[in-house]
Amino acid sequence: MTTQNAIEWPEKYLPGTGDNFVSNEVIVQGPTAAAVWHHLTDTSEWEGYYDNVADISFPQGGGPELKDGLVFSFGTFGFPPLDARVVRFQAPAEGVPGRLSWTARQDGTPEERLDVLHAWLVEDLPGGRVRILTQETQIGQPAAALAAERPNPMLNGHQAWLDGLVRAAAQ
Repeated sequence: MTTQNAIEWPEKYLPGTGDNFVSNEVIVQGPTAAAVWHHLTDTSEWEGYYDNVADISFPQGGGPELKDGLVFSFGTFGFPPLDARVVRFQAPAEGVPGRLSWTARQDGTPEERLDVLHAWLVEDLPGGRVRILTQETQIGQPAAALAAERPNPMLNGHQAWLDGLVRAAAQ
């Protein structure tokens, strides 16, 4: 029997307790966790393989590579640029999955406020396979509205991100 690693959630963002939650996963042969990690954590790569992200900036300096505590901003899903902070950064290693999480916020009226945790897990599996899991919990009225849309734009958008990430890492 094989047990897969899971994303570790802070209580505030526990899946199913917010207004919107999605989970996307791929397991493919070819790219390594290290190759995937590079394309995931170097934000200068994002717009080359994912068309639902724009206006990436680093208001306190740093970047384009993500690291623990880094503050950045980006636009996605039609929202104005969200203020984000990396809250978990653990590169993949032999027998250890890569873990990346950031919080993102949008302030304003109750109709505008959004609070997000986007988490990633990247790990090598036996047989030359890599597993990429991304999950996101969103809290706020914009999140509830997004969750009610069909087809689900966040589920489909994150799948496009995964598909593009795999293509980029396989090159």
